[in-house]
Amino acid sequence: MSFSTTMIEFLKKFDENPFCVELKEKEYLIGEGEPKFKVKFKKELSITDLMQSTSLALGEAYMRGDLIIEGDLYHALDCFLGQMSKFQTDKKSLKKLIFSSNSKRNQKKEVSSHYDIGNDFYKLWLDDSLSYSCAYFKNDTDSLNEAQQNKIERILKKLDLKPGMKLLDIGCGWGSLLIQAVKEYNVTGQGITLSQEQYNGFTKRIKEEGLTSQISVKILDYRDLQKQNWQFDRIVSVGMIEHVGRDNYDLFLSNVNSVLKPQGIFLLHYISALKEYPGDAWIKKYIFPGGMVPSLREIIHICAEYNFYTLDVESLRRHYNKTLLHWYHNFNEHRNEIEIMMGTEFTRMWELYLCACAATFHNGIIDLHQILISKGINNDFPMTRWY
Repeated sequence: MSFSTTMIEFLKKFDENPFCVELKEKEYLIGEGEPKFKVKFKKELSITDLMQSTSLALGEAYMRGDLIIEGDLYHALDCFLGQMSKFQTDKKSLKKLIFSSNSKRNQKKEVSSHYDIGNDFYKLWLDDSLSYSCAYFKNDTDSLNEAQQNKIERILKKLDLKPGMKLLDIGCGWGSLLIQAVKEYNVTGQGITLSQEQYNGFTKRIKEEGLTSQISVKILDYRDLQKQNWQFDRIVSVGMIEHVGRDNYDLFLSNVNSVLKPQGIFLLHYISALKEYPGDAWIKKYIFPGGMVPSLREIIHICAEYNFYTLDVESLRRHYNKTLLHWYHNFNEHRNEIEIMMGTEFTRMWELYLCACAATFHNGIIDLHQILISKGINNDFPMTRWY
């Protein structure tokens, strides 16, 4: 059997949505019916590579330009990635990639590899607030700026902030949530991050807004929270627990517990999964080294060990799909600038990341949950929905 035949035979199992494959000037139909998209292979892919990691083999081929999608990239991935359960992953040979070290030094390195690419890069395709997390679309016509503002407002309302309270943001990004909380609710804010670029950007914004007496930001590992002489009325963490690793979820919540006052409230906003998967090899190698997506049930389970009471759980899966499509649109609006800044292979890698994530949210492979948690059962908190 030739390499071409072997490769086509491998691809035939992804037949839920028909598509066309072009290889060596020949076309092959996968599935039945009118093809929904077309894939052109400039080079054959090794069946060994496809079997070791289907995700890595296809992803790297796309990055190199050896795999071309004719038509809309998101549409093609949306049709294809619903079948990720059929992907092959040799966890033994990819052990170091899939299960990387959770040491402080390595986790800072992994966080920096993504968030320290450069603030100028992120400014090109994020909204004005530089919110790099799921937005909330109250209306279908909301702009990305409006939706990110909606998200921040929704989180702050859930936290039921009162003047004079102290708010901690674990993984504070470029600081928009804390800045708005201080301005609207007259609280004091503390942010922590492992990203030097985010620290620099947030520090600059604090000075520009004249909020140096009300907001502080520090480069700090969450594991060092319990060593700080801090106590907070409210804690929020948006899109950060995905970086701590499955073995450290308990440690993360232990540190939250150590700085949250009795009767305090904690909101955890994070990408979730239905089950406890080890993660995707391509995403771990190129986008989020060490990234691990918690399931909803394992976080809820650990919360009970700290007598954290779950007040509210909300899925924003479809909102993240739409957020990513907005980011992808903005990315393409600045594609030439990004290609000059970052190079062609990086640009193809990043567009694949944005579209693949949008497709996996749409297909329910991953989800987005906000969990509102109370440290205490009879605190002064609304009995009905407050948002």
